[in-house]
Amino acid sequence: MRDLLTRERLITAALLTVFALLPPVAEAFGQGYLTNVASRVMIYAIAALSLDLILGYGAMVSFGHAAFIGIGAYAVGISAEHNLWEGTLTIPMAMAAAGLFALATGAISLRTRGVYFIMITLAFGQMAYYTASSLSAYGGDDGLTIWGRSEVLGNPVLEDDTALYFFVLICLALCWWVASRVVGSRFGRVIAGVRENRARMSAVGFDAYRHQLVAYVLAGMMAGLAGALLANHAEFVSPAYMSWQRSGDLIIMVVLGGMGSLYGAVLGAVAYLALEDVLAGFTEHWRVIFGPLLILIVLYARGGLARAFRREGPSREGRDG
Repeated sequence: MRDLLTRERLITAALLTVFALLPPVAEAFGQGYLTNVASRVMIYAIAALSLDLILGYGAMVSFGHAAFIGIGAYAVGISAEHNLWEGTLTIPMAMAAAGLFALATGAISLRTRGVYFIMITLAFGQMAYYTASSLSAYGGDDGLTIWGRSEVLGNPVLEDDTALYFFVLICLALCWWVASRVVGSRFGRVIAGVRENRARMSAVGFDAYRHQLVAYVLAGMMAGLAGALLANHAEFVSPAYMSWQRSGDLIIMVVLGGMGSLYGAVLGAVAYLALEDVLAGFTEHWRVIFGPLLILIVLYARGGLARAFRREGPSREGRDG
């Protein structure tokens, strides 16, 4: 187990190093646009990481996870609309808003299991989507344009794409560190134990519901951070950020990368968005090609992309990360 965790840390460190070296390398080869693309990839990697925390480790299949992204994005967008640009305020506000929504909806959703949990999270996600669509003062269905990016202590440093890139990279590194600490803690082992046998964990004195709710709120806050970063990156927010299709995309990223592997979530986000970009260059119906590819991965590479880095294969210990 310790060797596995060490390997995961080394692989994650290697991934973060690649991201850190990308801007100067891309600039040297005249491909500066890759910095902007990679920023988007890292933002979705944060969102996938947050989902993997509850899906891969806790078997909580949330089909409304994109709602947290949208809430985080709208928190930044609405703040900007009211001339509040200070990121040290708006980004924590975005995380808090997403966390509160996760607390309210998770308190209800986690009283169900299986397909009922999937459907109720989908319902809450759609409620958030239609609520955002009805906010005519903030663009409604058309979305809301943000005329600038968040400031840092009054300094508009994030207006520079490279500065935003490294800010997103720092956020990704911090989220991975927090998630790894949670997974490796006693709390994380309880979550994994509840996934394996809820009744047994309850019998030995652990409150499964309370542990799952805390994990759900933490995942919601991380996704809210991804939403705040996405709003700054795109300088635009839209109800589409909350759609069930976006939640499905996040689930695909986690499955593609390998559930129960934190670096797998990052790999899944990179692979999914790269495939989307490549396949979309051939046809607008790229999902018709991507669908069978995903089926093949599920059938023949159940550990996802992370399996390639596991010497022992997709064992139970490997899945627990």
